[in-house]
Amino acid sequence: MKNQNETIRKIVGFLNNTNKDGGFWLPNIQRPFVWSEEQICHLFDSILREYPISTLLVWKTTSRIRRRKFIDNWKNTLRLSDFYVPEDSKMKCLVLDGQQRLQSLFIGLCGSYEGRELFMNILSGEVAAPDDVKYRFRFLDSASATFPWVKFKDLIFTTRKKREVLDDLKANAGYELSPAESNKLDDHLDLVARTFMMDETVTYQELDSIDNPLLYNEDDVVEVFIRANSGGTKLGKSDLLFSLLNANWDVADEEMEDLLESLNKHGFAFDRDFVLKTSLTLLGQGARYEVKKFRKPGVREDVKNKWDDISKAIQDVLDFVRGKTFIQCEKALPTHLVLIPLIYFRYHFKDAWQTARGMDQYLLRCSLVGAFGGQPDNLIDALIKRLNELKAFQLDELFGVIKSQGRSLVLTEDRFWKLGYGSDTIHLLFNLWYPDFNHTPASDNNLPQVDHIFPQSLLRTVRMENPQTGRRDLLKYRDAERNQLANCMLLSREENGAGGKSDTPPAIWFAKNDSAYLQKHLIPTDPELWQLDRFEDFIAERKKLIREKFKTLDLVGAESV
Repeated sequence: MKNQNETIRKIVGFLNNTNKDGGFWLPNIQRPFVWSEEQICHLFDSILREYPISTLLVWKTTSRIRRRKFIDNWKNTLRLSDFYVPEDSKMKCLVLDGQQRLQSLFIGLCGSYEGRELFMNILSGEVAAPDDVKYRFRFLDSASATFPWVKFKDLIFTTRKKREVLDDLKANAGYELSPAESNKLDDHLDLVARTFMMDETVTYQELDSIDNPLLYNEDDVVEVFIRANSGGTKLGKSDLLFSLLNANWDVADEEMEDLLESLNKHGFAFDRDFVLKTSLTLLGQGARYEVKKFRKPGVREDVKNKWDDISKAIQDVLDFVRGKTFIQCEKALPTHLVLIPLIYFRYHFKDAWQTARGMDQYLLRCSLVGAFGGQPDNLIDALIKRLNELKAFQLDELFGVIKSQGRSLVLTEDRFWKLGYGSDTIHLLFNLWYPDFNHTPASDNNLPQVDHIFPQSLLRTVRMENPQTGRRDLLKYRDAERNQLANCMLLSREENGAGGKSDTPPAIWFAKNDSAYLQKHLIPTDPELWQLDRFEDFIAERKKLIREKFKTLDLVGAESV
């Protein structure tokens, strides 16, 4: 293993460049780029502060392993499969450790992030709270950025002399710089030149399969990759599992991308972890999510060979959820894991799936009471075992399994009223309560919003006498009272946005609306109850209306609402 040292400007020039030992590329075992704008900016700050940025690891090889380009103009909507290059037997360097750093440098020095380029505040340089950043970087629109913000790539890839750059910066300042600012400008240009263009601050270790082709094979490299990526932004289990899967299945990433795009096009947020955990469960490996399972002989081949059936089962269950239940959006599904037994049933008992009943009730009760919270692997395995015995979906039997695992299905009244603002399940209730709402608009900015009927700001004005001081300085209504379900309703973004309800008192807001509006939101019709001093009476009356609304729910326990 050889160590090499290069300047940052030079190492960035290796990316996607076939003229340098075939270029630096990303192997298909690499996960997607995950760093945020803030992390990228912190990296550039660290470099200017001359902090070490860790050693990179590359594999020099002629293997026909699948690889992709580094992305210069990054957008969250990009598909990684669009950046793969044709396979060949030419020499190339594949980055096993350091993707996030190199990709960040490439974006900042050669491209953009969501259409905005990296700028440095050239007059920054003092450590500032709360983020302990010294040199300020931001991604900005070039057309609107003004001094002291300077496009950073122009400082790195310029062919002009320092004096020319310095004179231009002073001219663009729009005012006469103070001597201290002029000195800072001069010092910072020297610092940028030294840390990015002169000092060989980037060290990379090279696994060389050119000089010794037998030293590293592809399985060896996968193991090195997994072990090397134990620090920094750590690989999740899905990254580790997927690296193993990709080593045997060249198009695994494209297939996964296509499946997730299909699942999430209606506003859901399924991820690779869920798909891989589900795949292991469907293939009889149990629900526990462990890397060692993907090392078992035949497991990866099973996933590859049965991928179409696995994908179809997951898609069919989600289509059922969207088409035959009250769940219309991601927020109404507190955990995806509740779906795994349904997917297993659809995958292994397709004919019985067609005529099964009670699956919507299973979803509602389990989701409302949080039956799949915490660590539900043993519960999932127990449900799978019972489904295999029954070869049918029998709701009472499955509820019996859930209870036998020490998980209650009882929804007490006290718990029900706590399913209010900020709870994981309020959108679940509101999907059931407001079936005509558009819960999955095209833009996240148009998502419906949970609103306090009596605004928090209004309730915070109500004070009680402090028995110790005699002053009225104690809050009467604390979080629990303000956020309870009976003080919540669902509004469209337009209703609750600028010019809408916002913090409007209910006495004013409800007076503007007709009886149909009050009925939809289960609002007591007596205007006297809309006054702040009648808040507790309003809550009591509205609870009666909500109880009536949900009286037909069969999924509550003996202490029913």
